[in-house]
Amino acid sequence: MEPGEAWNLLTQMRRGALPYCVLALLRHEQRYGVELVRLLSEVDGMVTSEGTIYPLLSRLRRQGLVETTWQESTVGPPRRYYQLTSDGRRALEAFVAEWRRFSDGVENFIGKAG
Repeated sequence: MEPGEAWNLLTQMRRGALPYCVLALLRHEQRYGVELVRLLSEVDGMVTSEGTIYPLLSRLRRQGLVETTWQESTVGPPRRYYQLTSDGRRALEAFVAEWRRFSDGVENFIGKAG
């Protein structure tokens, strides 16, 4: 693997996991887009932008994994809030189970390589 490929690898892993990270952030409460960007950006390796999040949120909504409501804001225009649907909750639960199985398997090999 070439040194520059590591960045591409991180991008691919982030792209695959990001939708489920968003679903996880919506697990207990509804949130609006900029809030999701801020929360994701606070975690190393998950840096993202509004240009990434809003198309992702639209896709999740079309897939029936999130639903939206508009709410007035005290500091500007109304905000679109996103919340999990029951399908979104099931998708997140399935991902968590598979993620644990997959990451345990990868860790098994990484631990042996070190």
